[in-house]
Amino acid sequence: MEREMERDGGSVRILLADGHSLFREAMRVVLESEGDLRVVGEAGDGPGALLEAERTRPDVALLDAGLPGRGGIETARAIRERVPGCEVVLVSGTEDPDVLEQALEAGARGFVSKSSPLVELLEVTRAVHRGEIQIPQRMLGDILGRLMRRRREQNEVLRRVSRLTRREREVLRLMAGGAGTETIARRLVISPQTARTHIQNILAKLEVHSRLEAAALVNQAGILEPGFEPLAEVDPLSIAAR
Repeated sequence: MEREMERDGGSVRILLADGHSLFREAMRVVLESEGDLRVVGEAGDGPGALLEAERTRPDVALLDAGLPGRGGIETARAIRERVPGCEVVLVSGTEDPDVLEQALEAGARGFVSKSSPLVELLEVTRAVHRGEIQIPQRMLGDILGRLMRRRREQNEVLRRVSRLTRREREVLRLMAGGAGTETIARRLVISPQTARTHIQNILAKLEVHSRLEAAALVNQAGILEPGFEPLAEVDPLSIAAR
């Protein structure tokens, strides 16, 4: 389907989502003072932002990190899943590296502090629309270190999980969800003894000593979640600092 922005004379179509109406209005005034930017939707909470994103199909969504309803990060993830052509910029009241890391993992392509000059918001919006990943220069070293470390950790977990048979992966998924031996046996229609054997084999192959440790390992890496993509898909070296 033809991108709607092409019918707007090339302007970047923007969705604004912030729980504070005055801040949202100020952002809209600044954005629309630029000839190449156009606000096509606004929302004051996460569910509303998702609905507006699906309705307006924007090029860029500017989301408040503390968005009421479901939070900016979860809203970013939902928008990226349901409106793939929409890039997300998280606008945060703090420069918390944990929030930045979670935002990037959720699919956000930009991060702007509310204390930054408004011109920075304009620059980031345009850059993200061009396909760049934009984060503050002062946060670059920390986030690159975090992403590289997470990628190494995920690769190591993937290496261990690759040793498992298909049945062992099914058992591991149930273990990671908190299921005990009897529940695993019942769900997979196997005997409790067979379930125990699978569990022992899983622990050995994952190089851990307990079910809790195995569950923590895979849950932390997120590799058994639907739609999982290794962090290697997000190249840290492609991040542009400003």
